[in-house]
Amino acid sequence: MSEAPAVPTGGTGGRPPEPVAAASLTPARSPADVLELRGLTVERGGRPVVRDVSIDVPAADVTALLGPNGAGKSTLVLSVGGVLRPQAGSVLMNGRDLVRQRPELIRRAGIAIVPEGRRLLPDLTVDDNIRVACYSLPTEAAKAGRSRVLALFPELTKRLGAPARALSGGEQQMLVLAQALISSPRYLLIDELSLGLAPVVISRLIPTIRSVAEDGVGVLLIEQFATVALGLATSAYILEGGRIRFSGRASDLRDNPQLLSSAYLLRGSEGTTTA
Repeated sequence: MSEAPAVPTGGTGGRPPEPVAAASLTPARSPADVLELRGLTVERGGRPVVRDVSIDVPAADVTALLGPNGAGKSTLVLSVGGVLRPQAGSVLMNGRDLVRQRPELIRRAGIAIVPEGRRLLPDLTVDDNIRVACYSLPTEAAKAGRSRVLALFPELTKRLGAPARALSGGEQQMLVLAQALISSPRYLLIDELSLGLAPVVISRLIPTIRSVAEDGVGVLLIEQFATVALGLATSAYILEGGRIRFSGRASDLRDNPQLLSSAYLLRGSEGTTTA
């Protein structure tokens, strides 16, 4: 399994960087709230890429989804966001099935996705990209959302007039996260948070994702690099060959590298390791 570069802890005395103080991102959630993916099967190009996948994403927690390239992680995210239509399965939030709904309705229901690739409007300024993300919000909610995300990512305040294409990779990742969080989603799905980023930038984003979860948002963190995801998550799944090969506590994978490796070696197997 690929491992991320060693992530520097920063700060003094080896302490990790502190999250940036910000106003509460979301209303209080009940600990019982959970986004339920049930039996999702998704085809691309006429062949199944995701096969009968079930995952729970609790509110106020980080859930890791690991897997190698080509495992089906991005396809799963796009299907939950309504970009791809599943052939079978459900996406349940408070008992309401959102599968086959249009992306804007899924977002309005409280699910935001950050797809792989930092999809911004490159010729628009940072401020305009934020405004585009607010287009469906009432005026006061848009103002409040803008204030919250700029407090969460103060680096963007200095770059509001710059075109998105002029931002560094880390700044672009902050901007796409800001776009997703501006509507105060109940659940946030992030596809490859650390892809292409320097270790120092990853160190900046890790406590931010933790603080978002502590604020009540359920986060599904899709990652190829185990060290990043397992350091944040409480529970973890491994997706390989379109199927869930492991589901259990993230600490089990952190503490037992052999368990992590064995789950990756199940290509072609119908079994699932559960802890």
